Amino acid sequence: MDMPKPTEAHRRLETLVGAWRGEEKMPPSRWAPQGNVSSGRSTARLALDGFAAIVDYEQENGGRITFRGHGVYTYDVNDGCYVLHWFDCMGGRPEEFRGTFDGETLTMMRSGPEGQFRLTWRYAGDRMTHTMEMAPDGKQWTTLMEGAYTRERR
Repeated sequence: MDMPKPTEAHRRLETLVGAWRGEEKMPPSRWAPQGNVSSGRSTARLALDGFAAIVDYEQENGGRITFRGHGVYTYDVNDGCYVLHWFDCMGGRPEEFRGTFDGETLTMMRSGPEGQFRLTWRYAGDRMTHTMEMAPDGKQWTTLMEGAYTRERR
Protein backbone atom coordinates (compact mmCIF):
# COMPACT_ATOMS: atom_id res chain seq x y z
CA MET A 1 0.00 0.00 0.00
CA ASP A 2 1.30 3.47 -0.89
CA MET A 3 1.33 5.97 1.92
CA PRO A 4 -0.70 9.16 1.41
CA LYS A 5 1.21 12.21 0.23
CA PRO A 6 0.62 15.80 1.31
CA THR A 7 -1.57 17.75 -1.10
CA GLU A 8 -0.80 21.21 -2.47
CA ALA A 9 -2.94 22.59 0.38
CA HIS A 10 -0.77 20.76 2.93
CA ARG A 11 2.35 22.16 1.27
CA ARG A 12 1.05 25.70 1.98
CA LEU A 13 1.95 24.99 5.62
CA GLU A 14 5.60 25.41 4.56
CA THR A 15 4.89 29.17 4.60
CA LEU A 16 4.90 29.04 8.42
CA VAL A 17 8.24 27.25 8.76
CA GLY A 18 11.16 29.04 10.38
CA ALA A 19 12.35 30.96 13.41
CA TRP A 20 10.42 34.24 13.62
CA ARG A 21 11.09 37.22 15.91
CA GLY A 22 9.41 40.60 16.18
CA GLU A 23 7.64 43.31 18.09
CA GLU A 24 4.09 42.95 19.37
CA LYS A 25 1.77 45.78 20.38
CA MET A 26 -1.22 45.20 22.63
CA PRO A 27 -3.67 48.06 23.08
CA PRO A 28 -5.32 48.35 26.51
CA SER A 29 -7.60 45.36 27.18
CA ARG A 30 -8.51 43.01 30.01
CA TRP A 31 -5.32 41.05 29.17
CA ALA A 32 -3.10 44.16 29.24
CA PRO A 33 -4.99 46.96 31.05
CA GLN A 34 -2.27 49.55 30.27
CA GLY A 35 -1.43 48.08 26.88
CA ASN A 36 2.16 47.07 26.18
CA VAL A 37 4.87 46.37 23.66
CA SER A 38 6.51 42.95 23.84
CA SER A 39 8.94 40.80 21.94
CA GLY A 40 7.48 37.71 20.31
CA ARG A 41 9.29 34.72 18.90
CA SER A 42 8.17 31.46 17.42
CA THR A 43 9.69 28.43 15.82
CA ALA A 44 7.68 26.43 13.29
CA ARG A 45 8.57 23.15 11.65
CA LEU A 46 6.87 20.64 9.40
CA ALA A 47 5.89 17.37 11.05
CA LEU A 48 4.11 14.11 10.28
CA ASP A 49 5.64 13.80 6.81
CA GLY A 50 4.41 17.26 5.80
CA PHE A 51 0.81 16.86 6.97
CA ALA A 52 1.22 19.29 9.89
CA ALA A 53 3.21 22.30 11.08
CA ILE A 54 4.11 22.58 14.75
CA VAL A 55 4.73 26.00 16.28
CA ASP A 56 6.20 26.93 19.65
CA TYR A 57 5.70 30.56 20.72
CA GLU A 58 6.99 32.81 23.51
CA GLN A 59 6.23 36.40 24.40
CA GLU A 60 8.76 38.37 26.44
CA ASN A 61 8.20 41.62 28.27
CA GLY A 62 10.62 43.38 30.60
CA GLY A 63 13.20 40.60 30.30
CA ARG A 64 10.87 37.77 31.33
CA ILE A 65 8.66 35.31 29.49
CA THR A 66 5.04 36.41 29.97
CA PHE A 67 3.23 33.94 27.69
CA ARG A 68 3.90 30.59 26.00
CA GLY A 69 1.89 28.73 23.40
CA HIS A 70 2.02 25.63 21.23
CA GLY A 71 0.13 25.22 17.98
CA VAL A 72 -0.51 22.32 15.62
CA TYR A 73 -1.64 23.39 12.14
CA THR A 74 -3.17 20.90 9.71
CA TYR A 75 -5.31 20.91 6.60
CA ASP A 76 -8.74 19.25 6.79
CA VAL A 77 -9.33 17.76 3.33
CA ASN A 78 -12.95 16.94 4.14
CA ASP A 79 -13.89 20.51 5.12
CA GLY A 80 -11.37 22.19 2.78
CA CYS A 81 -9.88 24.39 5.51
CA TYR A 82 -6.84 24.83 7.73
CA VAL A 83 -7.16 23.91 11.40
CA LEU A 84 -5.10 25.23 14.30
CA HIS A 85 -5.16 23.39 17.63
CA TRP A 86 -3.78 25.88 20.18
CA PHE A 87 -2.50 25.17 23.69
CA ASP A 88 -1.07 27.83 26.03
CA CYS A 89 0.02 28.70 29.54
CA MET A 90 -3.35 30.23 30.47
CA GLY A 91 -4.45 26.82 31.76
CA GLY A 92 -7.66 26.65 29.73
CA ARG A 93 -8.81 23.98 27.35
CA PRO A 94 -7.23 23.70 23.91
CA GLU A 95 -8.71 26.03 21.30
CA GLU A 96 -9.54 25.17 17.70
CA PHE A 97 -9.38 27.78 14.94
CA ARG A 98 -10.42 27.15 11.31
CA GLY A 99 -9.73 29.16 8.20
CA THR A 100 -8.23 29.56 4.76
CA PHE A 101 -5.30 30.98 2.84
CA ASP A 102 -6.19 33.80 0.47
CA GLY A 103 -3.02 34.49 -1.49
CA GLU A 104 -0.33 34.92 1.19
CA THR A 105 -2.83 35.67 3.99
CA LEU A 106 -4.00 33.00 6.41
CA THR A 107 -7.15 33.92 8.37
CA MET A 108 -8.55 31.64 11.07
CA MET A 109 -11.49 32.01 13.46
CA ARG A 110 -13.11 30.40 16.45
CA SER A 111 -16.25 31.09 18.45
CA GLY A 112 -16.66 30.80 22.19
CA PRO A 113 -18.73 32.08 25.09
CA GLU A 114 -16.92 35.44 24.99
CA GLY A 115 -17.53 35.93 21.26
CA GLN A 116 -15.53 35.35 18.10
CA PHE A 117 -11.76 35.48 17.72
CA ARG A 118 -9.98 36.09 14.42
CA LEU A 119 -6.28 35.47 13.74
CA THR A 120 -4.68 36.84 10.58
CA TRP A 121 -1.15 36.23 9.31
CA ARG A 122 0.16 38.05 6.23
CA TYR A 123 3.35 36.64 4.70
CA ALA A 124 5.74 38.44 2.36
CA GLY A 125 8.93 36.43 1.96
CA ASP A 126 10.77 36.57 5.29
CA ARG A 127 8.37 39.13 6.76
CA MET A 128 5.10 38.37 8.50
CA THR A 129 2.47 40.41 10.32
CA HIS A 130 -0.03 38.92 12.74
CA THR A 131 -3.26 40.39 14.09
CA MET A 132 -5.48 38.96 16.82
CA GLU A 133 -8.99 40.39 17.05
CA MET A 134 -12.14 39.76 19.09
CA ALA A 135 -15.81 40.54 18.44
CA PRO A 136 -18.24 39.78 21.28
CA ASP A 137 -21.15 40.25 18.86
CA GLY A 138 -19.38 38.80 15.80
CA LYS A 139 -19.61 42.18 14.05
CA GLN A 140 -17.58 44.87 15.83
CA TRP A 141 -13.93 43.75 15.89
CA THR A 142 -11.41 44.98 18.48
CA THR A 143 -7.68 44.48 18.00
CA LEU A 144 -6.09 42.57 20.88
CA MET A 145 -2.58 42.33 19.44
CA GLU A 146 -0.58 43.30 16.36
CA GLY A 147 2.86 41.97 15.59
CA ALA A 148 5.50 42.39 12.89
CA TYR A 149 8.11 39.63 12.56
CA THR A 150 11.15 38.68 10.54
CA ARG A 151 12.13 35.13 9.73
CA GLU A 152 15.66 34.66 11.07
CA ARG A 153 16.13 31.21 9.55
CA ARG A 154 14.16 28.42 7.88
